[in-house]
Amino acid sequence: MQSKAEKEIVKGEIKENFQEITQEDHDIFFKVVSFELTPEQKKKIACPDRQFPRQKSVLAVHWHPEFIPMELISQRIDTLYPHRENELIIPTQHNEIMEYKGFAGVEVDCYSKGFNQKVQILLHFKDTNVKKAHTLKKMLAHTFKYRSSQLFDFMDTIIRPHTRRIETAAGQTGADPELIEFVRIHVKKIETLIDQHSSSLPPQVMKNKVLRNFFDCLRPQYGDPFINRIQTYLTAVKKIVKADFPLKYFFRTSEIIEEARSLNAGIVIPHPEQFWPVLLAGYDVDGVEVWNPQSHRYTDFLISVLQDMNAKNEKYQRKLLILMGDDTHFGEKIKDSNSRNGGKPQREIGVQPSWDDLEIGKKLIKGNVSRERVIQEYKHRLSI
Repeated sequence: MQSKAEKEIVKGEIKENFQEITQEDHDIFFKVVSFELTPEQKKKIACPDRQFPRQKSVLAVHWHPEFIPMELISQRIDTLYPHRENELIIPTQHNEIMEYKGFAGVEVDCYSKGFNQKVQILLHFKDTNVKKAHTLKKMLAHTFKYRSSQLFDFMDTIIRPHTRRIETAAGQTGADPELIEFVRIHVKKIETLIDQHSSSLPPQVMKNKVLRNFFDCLRPQYGDPFINRIQTYLTAVKKIVKADFPLKYFFRTSEIIEEARSLNAGIVIPHPEQFWPVLLAGYDVDGVEVWNPQSHRYTDFLISVLQDMNAKNEKYQRKLLILMGDDTHFGEKIKDSNSRNGGKPQREIGVQPSWDDLEIGKKLIKGNVSRERVIQEYKHRLSI
């Protein structure tokens, strides 16, 4: 039995008018790029289905509000941790400084020339110091714009097919010509709609995920099996585009760190196991994230490394802090279950299980490390 897509595209022959942008296409597009939340979505954020009444300290210095209002996130935190006594909660949106209750933060994409790789660093500030961050804000605006350009390379690869990239992705995923053509037609529609409405679209929507989200909205029409195949193919194309993305237009890591230090920012290396050489680069940082939902294989080892580094540098007063990051993406929490991205929706702000792991706890105790001590010390550094 033929699927709806196969009936519309058979051996490269396109059903009449299939390429035209319909009202349904318009509706799906504006649903994907809209930041307006429904009452149900607001409730999903403000009213979590679990609580942590025994957790007295909340350390959350790596999380992404995305387009979710801070007041809803604040309500969620109050519900999650009703008996908390101390906290350090700082948002770290990608390449965009955001503030929350006296502190501000950002996760910055930058380029480490020594090992020819894009890396990310977390910057944290007292909110009063952000007012002086004129140069840093310009650097972040450039980085934000450059990262957004990857979406257009992604779409261009599919629409005006970049033969090598498409053939490689098809070979990796088994995508047939009909599926590839179906994707090309719909990505062309997305590009056209972006061009038509570019003046009114918020810059924050110009991300690769706009394609994933658009195709997820086609599930009722075309069914999960077909859309799942499309998502597998899109992911393969995206990875190839990202691998080819030139790094020279990012600011160098050392440049970002230098500018951040001039503002008395705290600096943390997140998920280091994704780019091990960063630990050897000798960057001027405050701490390293040893646990993250997608980077936790070497937590025990990283704690040992940091404790050894601190022991060897006892003459320096400022030791490297051991931190953990929940890497929560709040936009994932309001998606339909069949559109969610892996385990991201299950991540929770302030939830980092390794702090309470009994085996890891032995090492932390030996190093006199705890959530409470890290909160106290890092707050002090940011407030000097």
